[in-house]
Amino acid sequence: MKFIVSSTYLLKQLQVLGGVINSSNTLPILDNFLFELDHNKLTVSASDLETTMASTLDVESDSEGSVAIPARLLLDTLKTFPEQPLTFVVEDNNTVEISSNHGKYALAYADGNEFPKAVALEDPSKTVIVGDILATAISKTIFAAGNDDLRPVMSGVFFQFSTEGLTFVATDAHKLVKYTRADVQANQVAEFIMPKKPLNLLKGILAGSENEVTIDYNESNAKFTFENSELICRLIDGKYPNYEAVIPKENPNKLAIDRTQFLNSVRRVSIFSNKTTHQIRLKIAGAELNISAEDVDYSNKAEERLTCDYQGDDMQIGFNSRFLTEMLNNLGSDEVQLEMSMPNRAGILTPVDGLDEGEHITMLVMPVMLNA
Repeated sequence: MKFIVSSTYLLKQLQVLGGVINSSNTLPILDNFLFELDHNKLTVSASDLETTMASTLDVESDSEGSVAIPARLLLDTLKTFPEQPLTFVVEDNNTVEISSNHGKYALAYADGNEFPKAVALEDPSKTVIVGDILATAISKTIFAAGNDDLRPVMSGVFFQFSTEGLTFVATDAHKLVKYTRADVQANQVAEFIMPKKPLNLLKGILAGSENEVTIDYNESNAKFTFENSELICRLIDGKYPNYEAVIPKENPNKLAIDRTQFLNSVRRVSIFSNKTTHQIRLKIAGAELNISAEDVDYSNKAEERLTCDYQGDDMQIGFNSRFLTEMLNNLGSDEVQLEMSMPNRAGILTPVDGLDEGEHITMLVMPVMLNA
């Protein structure tokens, strides 16, 4: 088995695949990349059993075969090469020899047949979406997903596909984000929960991509196919909570304010908040928003006044500043609207501008109880 490939081209593909590999694996074979050669096509795979990703590269070769090559060693070696052709030859003494312009490097390899096979999806449903739209949907929601091992369904992003549009939801019970695209439809109704790790990989690969991504999914797995790559992952098992029930429908108090100004103010004031509750107080009266925080234990306190556009009754409401900061950071609009009903009901944050046609974002943040 022998092939010739460009060093930078190979490195670029392997760095993406490397994101799949866990730092400590139960199966030693998972520390390797699987190289499967079929003449001019080289398919490289990486897996952690839950997620498997494979890319197909063009190489110069007239042989075939499969070997598993240590990922860390290969990546560290490739990073040091300037652009040049590299020749890989599988020797009889269980090593792969890489020849560059200046030298030879031998790596021990494992048998390619030991590498776990990716699952084949039986009877999948299918949806096609533009890469950048999927990447945006992931980055707008994934930060709100939980990290609680006891509630695994909330540690992923809920994909809800229908003939009307696509909806992506993430929540950790303190904050919730619902991102909807009415300009992309599925041909049938489907819902599944995607784990964070493959989503983060997809987000990094697909950002800014105009290429189409085909999503195939069934009860237990999902497969994303794009350009020369495919990613297959196991879905999170379980029923997603009824998120619509927690979004308050009647919110008579509406506050509109410049996003950057609001974000900077919350950031500054929160430095003075209690280090465990991160509580900040919003006091709204007329066209003035008063943001304050106090850490009684250390006698630290801060207060800022901002002008805003407000319709509704005068009110005070407390929020965890970390959640508010995360949400404001994640929106790209110039102006945001905060809708509230009562101090003990969730606030709804939405962008006023900067969205594409058919794109909707609703962010919900639970209040914290104010001590008088």
